[in-house]
Amino acid sequence: MRREAALALSMSLPLCGCAPKAEAPALIALGLDCAMPFEAQAAKLTAQPHLVPAAHAPGEPYAFYSTEDGRTSYLITQKGAPGHPAIMMQRAQGGQVTTTGCPYGDPGGYKQLLAYLDSLKTWTRR
Repeated sequence: MRREAALALSMSLPLCGCAPKAEAPALIALGLDCAMPFEAQAAKLTAQPHLVPAAHAPGEPYAFYSTEDGRTSYLITQKGAPGHPAIMMQRAQGGQVTTTGCPYGDPGGYKQLLAYLDSLKTWTRR
Protein backbone atom coordinates (compact mmCIF):
# COMPACT_ATOMS: atom_id res chain seq x y z
CA MET A 1 0.00 0.00 0.00
CA ARG A 2 2.86 2.37 0.75
CA ARG A 3 4.34 1.65 -2.66
CA GLU A 4 1.03 2.59 -4.34
CA ALA A 5 0.82 5.84 -2.36
CA ALA A 6 4.42 6.72 -3.23
CA LEU A 7 3.78 5.94 -6.90
CA ALA A 8 0.63 8.10 -6.93
CA LEU A 9 2.52 10.95 -5.26
CA SER A 10 5.46 10.71 -7.64
CA MET A 11 3.12 10.79 -10.63
CA SER A 12 1.32 13.91 -9.38
CA LEU A 13 4.47 15.96 -8.75
CA PRO A 14 5.20 16.67 -12.43
CA LEU A 15 1.60 17.80 -12.89
CA CYS A 16 1.98 20.40 -10.14
CA GLY A 17 4.85 22.00 -12.04
CA CYS A 18 2.59 22.54 -15.06
CA ALA A 19 -0.17 24.34 -13.19
CA PRO A 20 -0.48 28.05 -14.03
CA LYS A 21 1.17 30.34 -11.52
CA ALA A 22 -1.14 32.47 -9.43
CA GLU A 23 -1.16 36.16 -10.29
CA ALA A 24 0.88 38.25 -7.86
CA PRO A 25 -1.38 39.93 -5.31
CA ALA A 26 -1.98 43.63 -5.84
CA LEU A 27 0.16 45.91 -3.73
CA ILE A 28 -1.87 47.62 -1.07
CA ALA A 29 -1.21 51.33 -1.40
CA LEU A 30 -2.26 53.85 1.22
CA GLY A 31 -5.40 55.85 0.62
CA LEU A 32 -5.59 59.59 1.19
CA ASP A 33 -6.44 61.11 4.56
CA CYS A 34 -7.34 64.75 3.90
CA ALA A 35 -7.53 65.45 7.66
CA MET A 36 -3.76 64.89 7.83
CA PRO A 37 -1.58 67.97 7.15
CA PHE A 38 -0.09 68.20 3.64
CA GLU A 39 3.57 67.72 4.62
CA ALA A 40 2.82 64.81 6.97
CA GLN A 41 0.67 63.04 4.40
CA ALA A 42 3.20 63.57 1.60
CA ALA A 43 5.95 62.10 3.81
CA LYS A 44 3.79 59.11 4.78
CA LEU A 45 2.77 58.35 1.20
CA THR A 46 6.29 58.60 -0.23
CA ALA A 47 7.73 56.37 2.52
CA GLN A 48 5.63 53.38 1.37
CA PRO A 49 7.53 50.32 0.22
CA HIS A 50 7.22 49.44 -3.48
CA LEU A 51 6.62 53.07 -4.49
CA VAL A 52 8.64 54.32 -7.46
CA PRO A 53 9.23 58.02 -8.13
CA ALA A 54 8.86 59.13 -11.75
CA ALA A 55 11.66 61.11 -13.36
CA HIS A 56 11.20 64.76 -12.49
CA ALA A 57 11.09 67.16 -15.44
CA PRO A 58 12.90 70.43 -14.72
CA GLY A 59 10.47 73.23 -13.95
CA GLU A 60 7.48 70.92 -13.48
CA PRO A 61 5.87 71.71 -10.09
CA TYR A 62 4.70 68.16 -9.40
CA ALA A 63 6.21 64.97 -8.06
CA PHE A 64 4.72 61.71 -9.33
CA TYR A 65 4.98 58.33 -7.61
CA SER A 66 3.51 54.97 -8.62
CA THR A 67 3.34 51.55 -7.06
CA GLU A 68 5.53 48.95 -8.77
CA ASP A 69 2.44 47.25 -10.18
CA GLY A 70 1.23 50.55 -11.68
CA ARG A 71 -2.21 50.32 -10.11
CA THR A 72 -1.88 53.35 -7.83
CA SER A 73 -0.25 56.71 -8.54
CA TYR A 74 0.14 59.87 -6.52
CA LEU A 75 0.71 63.45 -7.63
CA ILE A 76 2.13 65.73 -4.96
CA THR A 77 2.27 69.40 -5.82
CA GLN A 78 5.28 71.59 -5.26
CA LYS A 79 5.51 75.34 -4.91
CA GLY A 80 4.19 77.06 -8.04
CA ALA A 81 1.71 74.32 -8.99
CA PRO A 82 -1.98 75.17 -9.44
CA GLY A 83 -3.85 74.41 -6.24
CA HIS A 84 -0.65 73.94 -4.21
CA PRO A 85 -0.58 72.39 -1.74
CA ALA A 86 -2.52 69.37 -2.99
CA ILE A 87 -2.15 65.61 -3.20
CA MET A 88 -3.99 63.52 -5.75
CA MET A 89 -4.27 59.78 -6.15
CA GLN A 90 -5.31 57.65 -9.11
CA ARG A 91 -6.25 53.98 -8.81
CA ALA A 92 -6.68 51.64 -11.75
CA GLN A 93 -9.07 48.77 -11.23
CA GLY A 94 -11.29 46.81 -13.57
CA GLY A 95 -10.32 48.91 -16.59
CA GLN A 96 -11.31 52.15 -14.85
CA VAL A 97 -9.15 54.91 -13.35
CA THR A 98 -10.51 56.74 -10.32
CA THR A 99 -9.03 60.08 -9.25
CA THR A 100 -9.34 61.42 -5.70
CA GLY A 101 -7.46 64.13 -3.90
CA CYS A 102 -6.90 66.47 -1.01
CA PRO A 103 -7.23 70.16 -1.94
CA TYR A 104 -5.25 71.94 0.76
CA GLY A 105 -4.78 75.11 -1.30
CA ASP A 106 -6.68 77.19 -3.87
CA PRO A 107 -9.91 75.44 -4.96
CA GLY A 108 -9.71 76.87 -8.50
CA GLY A 109 -6.16 75.62 -8.92
CA TYR A 110 -7.21 72.22 -7.59
CA LYS A 111 -9.92 72.02 -10.27
CA GLN A 112 -7.25 72.75 -12.90
CA LEU A 113 -5.12 69.97 -11.47
CA LEU A 114 -8.05 67.54 -11.49
CA ALA A 115 -8.81 68.41 -15.13
CA TYR A 116 -5.14 67.87 -16.02
CA LEU A 117 -5.05 64.42 -14.40
CA ASP A 118 -8.38 63.42 -15.94
CA SER A 119 -7.03 64.40 -19.37
CA LEU A 120 -4.14 61.97 -18.88
CA LYS A 121 -6.61 59.06 -18.55
CA THR A 122 -7.52 59.31 -22.22
CA TRP A 123 -4.09 60.24 -23.58
CA THR A 124 -2.70 57.86 -26.16
CA ARG A 125 0.62 57.87 -27.98
CA ARG A 126 0.34 58.47 -31.74
